[in-house]
Amino acid sequence: MRPLDEKETTTVFEKLFKFTGNNLKHIVERPSSEGPEQDPGRYCFRLQKNRVFYVSESLVKRATNINREKLISLGTCIGKFTKGGSFHLTVQCLDLLAAHARHKIWLKPTSEMSFLYGNHVLKSGLGRITENINANDGVVIYSMSDLPLGFGIAAKSTQDCRKLDPNGIVVLHQADIGEYLRMEDDL
Repeated sequence: MRPLDEKETTTVFEKLFKFTGNNLKHIVERPSSEGPEQDPGRYCFRLQKNRVFYVSESLVKRATNINREKLISLGTCIGKFTKGGSFHLTVQCLDLLAAHARHKIWLKPTSEMSFLYGNHVLKSGLGRITENINANDGVVIYSMSDLPLGFGIAAKSTQDCRKLDPNGIVVLHQADIGEYLRMEDDL
């Protein structure tokens, strides 16, 4: 497990910034509460086998005793690098994104299952939407009872959504909590 290099850090932060905006500084500067030390440090990003982990510095120090080949996971896996070098967020980072999300969308109960099966969000399933969403912004999708269901990319701005027909796509699906069942071997 090693720290991210400059290019990898830039790629990860750009992707996280798309969803969190200026709240990214709260993720980076978040103090850790894990570990027996009086000052356990902060959270940091580490790379292990093309997967990026969000882990406390205290836990990283303790993991140095474990052989790299035998270390499978540490902290929260927030995403992975593809062979082409691009970075994809995984569903495990949903709690982190939901706590610091800049743009949010709430789904009607009738369209929650459709989203959890991996489909895009249609205008007919839209319950509420935050203001000032632009096209291609990252959004976190919630149920009407404020349970984070997943995240995606806005296909239309907030203003365009008002004029859109009911079958128009509002959010392009990226990840949802249904992936825990659909892809349990890969996670």
